[in-house]
Amino acid sequence: MADSISSADRERDLSKPRLYNPYQDLQVPMRNLYELPTSPEFLFVEEARRQRRSWGENLTFYTGCSYLAGAVGGAGAGLVIGVKSFESSDTTKLRVNRILNASGHSGRVWGNRLGVIGLLYAGLESGIVSLRDTDDVWNSVAAGLGTGALYRAARGVRSAAVAGAVGGVLVGVAVTAKQAVKRYVPI
Repeated sequence: MADSISSADRERDLSKPRLYNPYQDLQVPMRNLYELPTSPEFLFVEEARRQRRSWGENLTFYTGCSYLAGAVGGAGAGLVIGVKSFESSDTTKLRVNRILNASGHSGRVWGNRLGVIGLLYAGLESGIVSLRDTDDVWNSVAAGLGTGALYRAARGVRSAAVAGAVGGVLVGVAVTAKQAVKRYVPI
């Protein structure tokens, strides 16, 4: 009588699938698992007061966002190029293939270009912030200047100077627009 479960009970248990419960062996109330603490996740108060991403988060954010924007913009430009390359004798399958090839090629090219620009900008901005030990608008403008100059440095001094000026102006306009939106647009 070592086996107290009858064969009928064993067959019934095998016929019904047992549902998996990941919290079965935890002796913690379910409520404690999902209520997250609201206290800051910093060891020192000085770190909690600083409202800035770390250099790694900054690098990932700017590079990823700029690559994604470039890929989407490039895919749109590739769509236009693909539609313009239609010929009257093309079948639907060939037209779709032209659109996909042109979109994929342009999306990769634009995404990589803007991804590199985002990478340079994030690295320069984080470096300037750590050198100056302040976080203000001038760090962003200087990073824009440096990014433009570095991106076009291989094409010569004049091209690098023009691209640096364009980068600084673009970042200055973007920062000014961001501050104006924060001040005048109720969100």
